[in-house]
Amino acid sequence: PSIPLSLSRSLSRQKASTNEMENPTPPEKPRPKPPEKPPPKPLFRGLRLTGQHVKSGGYDKDKLKMFLRRLKAENQESEPDNNQDPKTRPLPKTTRPGQDQNLHNSFKPGTVEVVKGSGSGTARRDWVISIKDKLDQANRDDDRTSRGELCIYKVQHYLHEKDNKSYFPQTVSIGPYHHGEEQTRSMECHKWRALNKVLKRTKQGIEVFLDAMAELEEKARACYEGPISLNSAVFTQMPLLDGCFILELLRGVAGGDEGFLELKYDRNDPVFAMRGSMHSIQRDMIMLENQLPLFVLNRLFELQNQTGSVAQLVVRFFDPLMPTAEINASSIDPSGLGELHCLDVFRRSLLYPRQEPKSSGNTLKWGSRVADKRLQQIVPTVTELKAAGFQFKRRETDRFWDIKFNNGYLEIPSLHIHDGTKSLFLNLIAFEQCHTDSSNDITSYIIFMDNLIDSPEDIGYLHHRGIIEHSLGENSEVANVFNQLCQEVVFNTNDIYLSQLLTEVLQCYHQNWFRKWNAWKSTLNHKYFDNPWAYCSFSAAVILLILTLSQTFFAAYDYFKPDSESS
Repeated sequence: PSIPLSLSRSLSRQKASTNEMENPTPPEKPRPKPPEKPPPKPLFRGLRLTGQHVKSGGYDKDKLKMFLRRLKAENQESEPDNNQDPKTRPLPKTTRPGQDQNLHNSFKPGTVEVVKGSGSGTARRDWVISIKDKLDQANRDDDRTSRGELCIYKVQHYLHEKDNKSYFPQTVSIGPYHHGEEQTRSMECHKWRALNKVLKRTKQGIEVFLDAMAELEEKARACYEGPISLNSAVFTQMPLLDGCFILELLRGVAGGDEGFLELKYDRNDPVFAMRGSMHSIQRDMIMLENQLPLFVLNRLFELQNQTGSVAQLVVRFFDPLMPTAEINASSIDPSGLGELHCLDVFRRSLLYPRQEPKSSGNTLKWGSRVADKRLQQIVPTVTELKAAGFQFKRRETDRFWDIKFNNGYLEIPSLHIHDGTKSLFLNLIAFEQCHTDSSNDITSYIIFMDNLIDSPEDIGYLHHRGIIEHSLGENSEVANVFNQLCQEVVFNTNDIYLSQLLTEVLQCYHQNWFRKWNAWKSTLNHKYFDNPWAYCSFSAAVILLILTLSQTFFAAYDYFKPDSESS
């Protein structure tokens, strides 16, 4: 009889399960996984091209050039060259410390010996490429220096290692040197606010400003010292943000109390107002490492359809930092204010209307350091000049550097010292020391004053004469400011505007008759004529003496006159 299909299937399953229970099969051992192959080593680890970078064109051009150069070198080495000149030898490789010292004894002049086994071919190829890259960079730096484009320098480490706050920004960063640093990062949002205000007022797209900055990228990079690691996209964005931020500040301050209100900023704005952090921003924007090329500001000024001069706005903006009386910015010719950056404009406004002398070259400027150091040590102080009979007088002029000496009188204009004076003068000196095309007038003035001032007593006397005015509290603080300004500073006394004055002062100081005569006058004034009543008493005594002599003369004349007539 036929068995139903369903019953047949159930019987076969039951039989199979019974067989499994009687003869269980051992479990299968897991197959060992094949070892994973390491990912192929990239040909050039330094080149990272993300999709965003390729789309925006913000890749690093220098790294791309290095990648192509390395690829070409590998292709050349992979192809055998049978026609190679047997005299051509590869570059030498360095030996390990454990190698035989007889190599030194067997060395012959005029030969280059290659030590085999000192490293892989890839390491040697990387070494050669790195040397060539450094030579290419040196060639570019040399070309840029010869064209005179470099104008924004880095302060030498031995100058700022003891006083970073005088050289490095603490509130706002301008330019690439301190871009993105932590202490200035909080100001970045205000830069974007300034750019947003500019775009709303001008009703122009951001592309117009970005294209303008991209056109100036190469020229702007040449203004800074050393290679800048920022890629093209970041470097183009940076001057746009910094430049719009600076122009908003310049225009707001130039407009007076209502200047920022006219630019649609709130009266209580934390940054764009005449109070708040404005003083700290002004002090940061005058630092040498915190500058933006002036042609960038001029271009952004033109895109906003503004008339006038950016240089004049800069002079008005930095007016609170002036070490002398207020200077009328409208009376200054913008063409004489320089074309480098804000610090250069401010410096020239201090020296205005003095014309910049033509530099006689780096040799003259740095050629007589030993003699200059000796001169700095023999210039007498205020106390020593007073003892020699010199007189100090305040000179009525707004040009603080215009010092005169005439017949024992040293006439010095008034100088205002505030909490930002030290940083201001340090950065002005650093710029004059680095930029060989500029004069060293500020440096020579500071060195002259530093040698005059050596103690709080010197400051006290100059303050009494109206020459030094300060708000630092103690006279010792002002003396310390001057004594710290000229450390590691040298200059050529033959190339400064005070050279003739220094010669006259030293000649008079070292002449014996001049010192004796002025010392006698000084003693007479201090001992006998130290108050107005002494002058009145002396005048009365002189008049009484003259009257007494006259009376005696006429009495004698009357006595002898009759005898002469009778005879």
